[in-house]
Formats: sequence, C-alpha cells, structure tokens
Amino acid sequence: MPADDAAATTSLSLYREIDRADWARLAADMAQPLSETEIVHIRGIGDMLDIAEVREVYLPLSRLLSLYANATNRLGADTSAFLREPDTTTPFVVAVAGSVAVGKSTIARLLRELMSRWPGTPRVELVTTDGFLYPNAELARRGLMERKGFPESYDRRALVRFLTEVKSGAAEARAPFYSHMRYDIVPDAHVTVRRPDVVIVEGLNVLQPSRSADDMAVSELFDFSIYVDADTDHIASWYVDRFLALRRSAFANPNSFFNLFSHLSDQEAVQTAMGFWNDINLPNLRENVLPTKHQARLILEKGATHSVERVLLRKL
Repeated sequence: MPADDAAATTSLSLYREIDRADWARLAADMAQPLSETEIVHIRGIGDMLDIAEVREVYLPLSRLLSLYANATNRLGADTSAFLREPDTTTPFVVAVAGSVAVGKSTIARLLRELMSRWPGTPRVELVTTDGFLYPNAELARRGLMERKGFPESYDRRALVRFLTEVKSGAAEARAPFYSHMRYDIVPDAHVTVRRPDVVIVEGLNVLQPSRSADDMAVSELFDFSIYVDADTDHIASWYVDRFLALRRSAFANPNSFFNLFSHLSDQEAVQTAMGFWNDINLPNLRENVLPTKHQARLILEKGATHSVERVLLRKL
C-alpha cells in the first residue's frame, strides 16, 4: 500500500473528534438558561459541575440533541404523510451510559433541564435503569446481591417492555421506582411517562447487546446515546470521594440502608470504598460497561477534575 494511502487509512475515524475549546465555541451565541443556584441543585455529590462547564459543554450538547429530536420528528411526520397515515411520531429517546461515579446521573438531570428550554422539546422526562434492578429479595434468591449493577441483576425484559411502550406511542408507560435510601425497589411506586417530547434513560448497562439472537437489545430502542468516559483511576478516586461525602450525609440517616458505614473512621471508609470498587464496580466496568463505549453516538471524555476535555461525535 502506498504511504499516502496508509496514512489516510490510519487517520480515518467513525467520530468527529472535537477538543474542549472548539466545542465551547459552539455556545458563543447561546443564552445560559440556568442560574448557579439551579446548577447546585442539579449536580451530584462529588461533581465539580459549575456554570462554565454547563455553558461550554452541556448547553451546546443540549442544542445538538434538540436538533436531532426535531429532525427525527420531521422524518416521522414525513413518513406518515408518505404512507397517507396520521402522524404517529413517538418520543425521542436518549441514553446516558457510563461507570458508577463518572457523573452520568448529573449529566442526565442537567440535559433534562437544558433540553426542556429549547423550542420543540419542552417536555422532557428522565428514567433511570435502577428502577429495573430486581428487588433485593429476588437478587438474594438468585445469589446476585454481590453482583448488583451487573447486567444479570436487571430485569432487562421489563426495561425493553417499558421502552417498547414509549417508542410505540403508548399514552402512558410506567417504570418501577428505586429508592437509594432503601437500596431497593419500592413496591407499588412508579415513574409514569405520558408521551413527552424526549425521554432520557440513564444507567450503567443501557448499551449492552442482547443476550441471544431472539432478544431485542435495549439499545435498539434509543434514538441517540451518550457514553461518559474517564480514566479508570480518576473514576476510582471520584468513587471514594463520593463514598466519604455520603458517609457524612445520606448514610447518616438512620433509615438508610448504608447507615452502618456512617460510623467508620476516614481510613476505614476509604478501605471499605476501595473494597467495593475493586470487587464490584471495577470488574463490572471492565467486563460490561466499558466494552459498550463505541456503541454510543457521542462520547464525553472527562479529565481528572470531572471537566469534559474532548467530545467524540459519530459521523452520520
């Protein structure tokens, strides 16, 4: 192969690779819709999200998602017109995937708020896949309590049914409700989605392939998917920092499932957190979550301070 052809081949990529500065320039003419107080309420424990990060990273991302949603709606309407049928356009579904402690929950909440400010997507709902974990009693029966968060700990068929209802245009779709305080599903409690413009689905394993040729993959029901990426050592550090912060806040609640950790010393808490990370979260990341990264249409690459340093957008 000629040298020029070899160089061209190695430079090819499925993604547009956009550094932070170039991505931030996309927001130059966009008004910042959120106040600092609102951002404080949105960010999770341990996140370093500030108004600059919102303006430079997530505001343009929300606009891009809004453009995709509007374009998909137009295509749906045009298809219905071509078929001489009533318009049956269904909600635009966005997935947000990534490791524990990488900040995907904060990003999902933030995108819900930002997307609802754009014309064409005023009604945005957020559903987390935590609600599709099997109840603790069922996990215990199956011997899976130590693998909570791994793919087999989720009722994948229930999640597929829920998203199928959403994408089929059902007037109402209900997802189970998960309590982080109880560390369990709350019986008879639900999150109800009633044909919004956008549904954001956040979770560890949302980009997992199907288990067999006869099963539908959850990812087949997404219109757009985002993977939040970072160096594994950085994520481990963020996980420990979050555990320490929770020990002083949510874990201190006597009703919390994790109340027993609230009395640990700093050293004991760090050791406990690293035990959970090394025994559960790191293996799950390496075996199940990270391999799905390139299923995503867009990848956010974070640096050591939780700030996004580069954006990879799949070419159309």
